[in-house]
Amino acid sequence: MSAALPNAESTGWQAQLALGFEWRPQGTVLKHTHHQGPLRVQRPFYPEEGLPHVYILHPPGGVAGSDCLDIKVEMRTHSQALLTSPGSTKFYRSAGETAQVRQHMKLAQAASLEWFPQENIIFPGAKLNSLTRIDLASDSCFMGWEINCLGRPCIDEKFDHGQLYSRLEVYRDQQPLLFECQRIKDESALNAAAGLRGYPMQAIFIATPC
Repeated sequence: MSAALPNAESTGWQAQLALGFEWRPQGTVLKHTHHQGPLRVQRPFYPEEGLPHVYILHPPGGVAGSDCLDIKVEMRTHSQALLTSPGSTKFYRSAGETAQVRQHMKLAQAASLEWFPQENIIFPGAKLNSLTRIDLASDSCFMGWEINCLGRPCIDEKFDHGQLYSRLEVYRDQQPLLFECQRIKDESALNAAAGLRGYPMQAIFIATPC
């Protein structure tokens, strides 16, 4: 990854997951997996012929202030896959330390990736630094989203204290296509015209090329 997150050192769970997909005549296969800590994948499902659907599992279900999640995905030439998660990821109130999420997706020539994890729910008092980087080859295809929910609006809970630093980077042939950055440090950023204007959710959907 090109950008470093602030406060990157962590003493909590150091969870890592690396996935590598490879094209075969009968369809894409999950060629290799490597995991450390509480990150796993279920076996691939094939509801679409030749295209695996893979669920990324985080068994604890929630992330504490000192935890780190590190996910790497490599799509080799002509491979295609859909990645998702069975439920939302919850970031709980921190006693002081900052949770870290780092995600890096690298697509080779003619590869295709659909990235559709469920939303992040960020509890009041949580501290989260998140960095997602997507590296595309000249003719690879990516479609995906990121969804952050600050507090739990269904019970009128507001994100009235805490911290969110979120960065999304998309490159094609090492040239930048998109930099998206969000920084929430206090309640004023939620209500400002240049912030979230009082709305508790923020999402971005990317499809390239279109």
